[in-house]
Amino acid sequence: MSKILIIAEHDGESLAVATAKTVTGARAFGIDAIDVAVFADQPQAVAEQAARLEGVSRVLAVADDDFARPLAARLAPEIQALAADYSHILAPSSTFGKDLLPRAAALIGVNQVSDIQEVIDERTFKRPIYAGNAIVTVRVADGQTVLGTIRTASFAAAGEGGSAEIEARSAQAEDPGHTRYVGTEGGDGEGPDLSSAPVVVSGGRALGSSEAFEIIFSLARTMKAAVGASRAAVDAGYVPNELQVGQTGKIIAPDLYFAIGISGAIQHLTGIKDAGTIVAINKDGEAPIFEVADLGLVGDLFEIVPELERKLA
Repeated sequence: MSKILIIAEHDGESLAVATAKTVTGARAFGIDAIDVAVFADQPQAVAEQAARLEGVSRVLAVADDDFARPLAARLAPEIQALAADYSHILAPSSTFGKDLLPRAAALIGVNQVSDIQEVIDERTFKRPIYAGNAIVTVRVADGQTVLGTIRTASFAAAGEGGSAEIEARSAQAEDPGHTRYVGTEGGDGEGPDLSSAPVVVSGGRALGSSEAFEIIFSLARTMKAAVGASRAAVDAGYVPNELQVGQTGKIIAPDLYFAIGISGAIQHLTGIKDAGTIVAINKDGEAPIFEVADLGLVGDLFEIVPELERKLA
């Protein structure tokens, strides 16, 4: 019998939107039995959130002190221990999923399918290659466990209204002992989360400096939007790399995306191809970004952005 296990992404208190989108992706497989595994030192609160997602039949609340700061090296053996009961094991195609699932696939001895953006049947999928310039159809061999990451930009979040049972579990595997949690460093965390925000304002190398990038932050605050950046802006040191949008950064699908001073390299466009509406502001009317933009303004961003903010305020 086909059965899906989703590995939940969370921060210890709240379930990540990426998990709700993975549930939607899982439902496209046409398999009724969908379990969600929550690994945490105190998983009950997150498990209750997962249980409310439509389409989830059961939540495994796996508790252990090791999971207070879960590491991929620690979770992968746990997934291996659960694998025999499932035909499919899925995770979001986020930093979390990309770190965890390859390790689990190696332990189980199967190939992983990355960035599933469309489900044809329970063993056949479409995924992007060549920075999104081509879509390839892949099929997992019969009898092999399907391990895949779901491209969250391609699926809406599952709604609430479910009432799945929650089953308490204990850890089954031992800590391999070769990896330990040291600490977490990040930015100030100002504004919405870039990965899930409905509105994103991004700046590019045309800003010229980290000081000038403040107009992007200011516009974002006015719009209650998340801030993003092109790789060129990150490489130039204007903003930290956690704000990078694109092939080697975050793949996002906001309802509204502002590309300000961004030329539109293919690597950046890969990260925003699923955005609802794209607005481009650039002084170069021939910039590639205008080929994908729904709305475009050709002009000096240092004049347009402050004026736009004044009108919005």
